[in-house]
Amino acid sequence: MTKYFRASRSATAAQLTSLNTMTASHKTKLNNRLSRRRFLANTGGGLSALAINAMLTEEARSSSNEGDTSDPHAPRQPRHAAKAKSVIVVFCSGALSHVDTFDYKPELVRRHGQPMPGNEKLVSFQGPNGNLTKPLWDFRPRGECGKMVSDLVPHIGEMSDELCFFHSLTNKSNTHGPAENVMNTGFTFDGFPSMGSWINFALGSENQNLPSFVAIEDPRGMPQSGPNNWANGFLPAAFQGTPFSTTKPIRHLNRPKSVSPETDRAARQAIQLLEQQNQRKFPGDSNLTARLASYELAARMQLHVPEVADLSSESEHIRKLYGSDSPNKTKADFAKNCILARRLVERGVRFVQLFNGAYASGGKINWDGHSQLKKQYDVHGEILDQPVAGLLKDLKQRGMLESTLVVFATEFGRMPMFQAGTYGRDHNPLGFTCWLAGGGVKAGFSYGATDEFGFQAEENVTTVHDFHATILHLMGLDHKRLTFYHNGIERRLTDVHGHLIREVLA
Repeated sequence: MTKYFRASRSATAAQLTSLNTMTASHKTKLNNRLSRRRFLANTGGGLSALAINAMLTEEARSSSNEGDTSDPHAPRQPRHAAKAKSVIVVFCSGALSHVDTFDYKPELVRRHGQPMPGNEKLVSFQGPNGNLTKPLWDFRPRGECGKMVSDLVPHIGEMSDELCFFHSLTNKSNTHGPAENVMNTGFTFDGFPSMGSWINFALGSENQNLPSFVAIEDPRGMPQSGPNNWANGFLPAAFQGTPFSTTKPIRHLNRPKSVSPETDRAARQAIQLLEQQNQRKFPGDSNLTARLASYELAARMQLHVPEVADLSSESEHIRKLYGSDSPNKTKADFAKNCILARRLVERGVRFVQLFNGAYASGGKINWDGHSQLKKQYDVHGEILDQPVAGLLKDLKQRGMLESTLVVFATEFGRMPMFQAGTYGRDHNPLGFTCWLAGGGVKAGFSYGATDEFGFQAEENVTTVHDFHATILHLMGLDHKRLTFYHNGIERRLTDVHGHLIREVLA
């Protein structure tokens, strides 16, 4: 027994010694793990792994067919076959009234002067509303499809057989600037890439002598959100739009008279050499790439922009078709801008943004008809109607409409009643109309519907993200795969929303 206890004590002592040894070993390892040197070494290794992962991700992205910033203006292949090769957006700044143009509501006519059922005391953007007010222009069936379009835009109405109407669009904002942003960038806030920038980021340009994205301002001025409508946002700078028109040429395009052609040429060559050296020193810097590409493009534009903006070669027939011979100077200038849009697309420009209407003005120079809608729209309708219809007819007769997607848009619609105490309609983002033409959409077709008064979308309610997803698809792009990594998020034009509207595809 005594031997057993001695043996047990000996065994226990040995175990304790072993345990103490193991504990000391573990303490050493633990101390090593928690030492400052070990912490910094492990952290450095982790950061290196993250950096390598980011570099590999960036390399994988740059090797895709979208957004090759090494040659930003080079043409790139779409993800799937598409009829549309280019886009012309006609944007009506100020919110064109759908109930006075393209969205015919017989019940609104029948109940003229009565309160809207369920909304007798409706308060909207600028305050209380009055009773229902019928369209201020008569509607008539147009084209073989018999589409009801108002007398405000009869020339566009004649082209109804070519148009695909979206009658159930909605916008998340009822304020001009943010709503304009949504329609052109997908987001209410500034700082996001415009639709034109996304498309050119994905597809590049088919003309190396002209900008791949051109924004044509209205002759009366800039739209409310200004350059944000054609900005590149967080995309590389090379994909931003270039603003110019027939009345506002590109500034500083011509060589100063004091500089000889030889000096100008030598300066360009010196700048090119310096930028190439910078590119070798800082490979992968998209800002440097964009700057060099812009210098090279600017040099080529000096030769080619004056030619494309010179409309003197256009025939008298074309000038009459668009209305550029009109005694109404604003209409004539807008018509010339429409001709310019066609000439740009004809020469391989990928995306053209054509604005009708300028900054907030109480409706005097845009479609914001709060107080005197009939008086103001009679002026704006004449400016818009014939030139846009002429653009559609011209594209069709040249065989260009099949490969050109024409987008007619505005930021939101207007109420089916007058504002209390006025002769105008308030903002209405709950349901409004835009349309597409050419480029693979159904012609003479209407999608979605507002209620019986044109107050809110009820059938096939469509968001701007759905609208954008469909436009991208028509250009051969998948809105879910067209992304750009920014601030830890894979951003896209449609945010995390949007569905392709297959019903409108031809």
